Amino acid sequence: MDPLADLLDGVRARSAAFCQAILQPPWALRIADEARLALATTLRGHAWIVPDDGEPVLLRTGDVAIVKGPNHYTVGDDPATPPDIVVNPGNRLTTLDGTDVTDQLRLGPRTSGRSAEGSAVVASGTYQVSGEVSDRLLNALPDIVLVPRSSTPSPVMELLAHEVDNEGPGQGVVLDRLLDLALIATLRAWFARPEARAPGWYAAQSDPLIGPALRLIHDDPAHPWTVASMAEKVGASRAAFARRFAGLVGEPPLTYLTGWRIALAADLLRSSDTTIDSVARRVGYANAFALSVAFKRVRGVSPSSHRAGG
Repeated sequence: MDPLADLLDGVRARSAAFCQAILQPPWALRIADEARLALATTLRGHAWIVPDDGEPVLLRTGDVAIVKGPNHYTVGDDPATPPDIVVNPGNRLTTLDGTDVTDQLRLGPRTSGRSAEGSAVVASGTYQVSGEVSDRLLNALPDIVLVPRSSTPSPVMELLAHEVDNEGPGQGVVLDRLLDLALIATLRAWFARPEARAPGWYAAQSDPLIGPALRLIHDDPAHPWTVASMAEKVGASRAAFARRFAGLVGEPPLTYLTGWRIALAADLLRSSDTTIDSVARRVGYANAFALSVAFKRVRGVSPSSHRAGG
């Protein structure tokens, strides 16, 4: 696998929280669903994403945004419009005083609004984000990613809109897959934009030497890699390979390898009851002691403390 594929492995769509809202100005929604990652697009009209700390971002028709949570924010027809509806976890809708109005505002299985004739249609979905590995992806993103319609060649958002309007067998699975594809397409489009300042591990994937080396690390992190063995695999001298890797990725090969191994170990420690010795061998360390030394050096805590929530 390549680095992006590995980082996306812990990000999964939650179709139960995919919905569209049909809205008529003035309107504003307070997003308090606690999602760590959300994707939104305007199928008709426009919308402003207004973070509590930061500049408002305008979504025009067809634009796509990725919003990092779980901090709350507002989406409205104008940055100055005060919200009157709160979107809670599970797409439960309430007034500001907590009165549940989910059923009252339901226009369809996954559609809400006061009228089907609203001038704006906003579709959104949220993602489950688990573990240290996926955090590496989130850390590479700004709080709000905006990809204009002109930079989103993928038809996935149109397919999502069509699917949500035509409920059929297996719709939940279809929406999950489409949401996953929409996220990947949007991330690719974002990282290709100059203002994205793509992280080194992403930009280096297209390099004829470092791209294959990154795939070697991600395909088999438990292999006893050295700078020399990686350089030999990709057909470069040790010195030239190390220099090029550090220049493109932003850190030396073994530092990157250690960081990836420790991220994998951190997730395994929290998500399973596998022994620390087994975790160590799975990520490239000879035994629990070797993992503990590396883990404490990188994270400042022992593997057992991390597993316990420390």
